[in-house]
Amino acid sequence: MALEQESGGNGKPAQTRTVSLLRRWWLVPLLLCLVAGGWYLYSIKAQSQADRPNKKVAQPPTPVVAMAARKGDVGVWLTGLGNVTPLNTVVVKSRVDGQLMAVRYREGQTVAKGELLATIDPRPFQVQLTQAEGQMARDREQLNNARLDLQRYKQLWKEDSIPKQQYDTQEALVRQLEGSVKVDQGLIDSARLQLLYSRITAPVSGRAGLRQVDPGNIVHASDANGLVVITQMQPISVVFPIPEDNLPQVLARLRSGTRLTVDAYDRAQKQKLATGTLLTVDNQIDPTTGTVKLKAVFSNSRNELFPNQFVNASLLVETMHNAVIVPSVAIQRGPQGNFVYVVKPDKTVALRPVVTGVGQGGDISVSSGLEPGELVVVDGAERLREGSRVAVKEAKGRTGQTSQTSRTSLMKQ
Repeated sequence: MALEQESGGNGKPAQTRTVSLLRRWWLVPLLLCLVAGGWYLYSIKAQSQADRPNKKVAQPPTPVVAMAARKGDVGVWLTGLGNVTPLNTVVVKSRVDGQLMAVRYREGQTVAKGELLATIDPRPFQVQLTQAEGQMARDREQLNNARLDLQRYKQLWKEDSIPKQQYDTQEALVRQLEGSVKVDQGLIDSARLQLLYSRITAPVSGRAGLRQVDPGNIVHASDANGLVVITQMQPISVVFPIPEDNLPQVLARLRSGTRLTVDAYDRAQKQKLATGTLLTVDNQIDPTTGTVKLKAVFSNSRNELFPNQFVNASLLVETMHNAVIVPSVAIQRGPQGNFVYVVKPDKTVALRPVVTGVGQGGDISVSSGLEPGELVVVDGAERLREGSRVAVKEAKGRTGQTSQTSRTSLMKQ
């Protein structure tokens, strides 16, 4: 009777509890599967983290372009924006008044000194010459006659046939006629000179400019414009400034007798026009700019330079021999100063501090920190660190050079 009460009288509660326990047993394998799966995922993640450093070590080398440092000559240059100035510029004018009959030159023609340029009507001067010669002949004959009379009077005076006064008067007449003959000779020379001036010739050799007066016009010696302007082209000079701080260095070189080379470049500094030598230094410094003017002379045999042309003049002050030279792009800049990446034999790079000197035009000298023949990275350095592995590709067209003159521009206006 007690068992019946516990089971509810019909046994249903015990059966229900048994079924409920059976239904919960399937959770155990599920929990075991979840634990096994979690352990498997954790093992994979741990293995992945363990293998990650190995993947970094296995990264491919960084491709770079390298070039060997070389020895060469480094030139120290002073550069200034200069102006081409002719040594001689002459405005050809007429020295007499008259009608311009002919022009014997072409505009832009190169003329030689003494070459005939134009002619002025010579007939008025020929007439003056004829008149002066006629007067000269008359006065000379009068002088001859007076000298003969003087000889007679001298003899008569010695014989006491004439008074001394008559002899003195005749002697004065001779001297007067001698003066008249000299005046006549001066008139003849003047007429001949005027006739010579009617032929206008080139006073210097050079290039003739545009014609100012056409044939048929009346020209005067007082005309302001003249007939033509002749500019000497060969040789020609360039005047350019340099900073006053560099003047002692240039003067020292000039005192030693060294001929300093000057190169003339176009305004873009891309094309070299001519090469000349330094001629002289101005006698004062411009206080407004702190510069001093230098004059260089160029042969200008092919007319590379033209008067009043603006050029960049570069003066070679000093040449440093056997300097270590690298491309300018190889120099990197950091908080500690300039450095380069040097490629070691094991194809890794080392950061090397360097002290740079002068340079321009793609190259720069290195005073210390680098030896000739060492490979330096010129392209791809932004991806490198100390000890990075690299795949080196040497730059073409620059290897094998043993000398190179670099340029430094210390002034540029």
